[in-house]
Amino acid sequence: MQQKTLFEYAVIRVVPRVEREEFLNIGVIVYCAKQKFLQARYHLDEARLQSCHKDLDIEELKQHLCSFERICNADKDAGPIGKLDMASRFRWLTATRSTVLQTSKVHPGMTDDALATLERLFAQLVL
Repeated sequence: MQQKTLFEYAVIRVVPRVEREEFLNIGVIVYCAKQKFLQARYHLDEARLQSCHKDLDIEELKQHLCSFERICNADKDAGPIGKLDMASRFRWLTATRSTVLQTSKVHPGMTDDALATLERLFAQLVL
């Protein structure tokens, strides 16, 4: 039996009109240092997003979400942030910002399987 290790997560949110502070949860990002795990999972319900803000640029939003994935994976085309260590990439992705794409505060937990935890949180908080 694996021992439980500390993990951290944040919810990825779309804030169509930042001044109204209304948001829709669209994804989750999970980081677990001991398991060398950093992944984001997201789902865009385009009809729901458009119902909240008809002028939202879905294609631009998709590009930003792809950047999240590239940074998580430390892809070569992830720019200077993608070259940082895993903890720094997570901290950068979850930093407070006033944009259409934001994350919640970071929450801790314990897990023995970071991927299973990501899937569980995604199902609970997004789907």
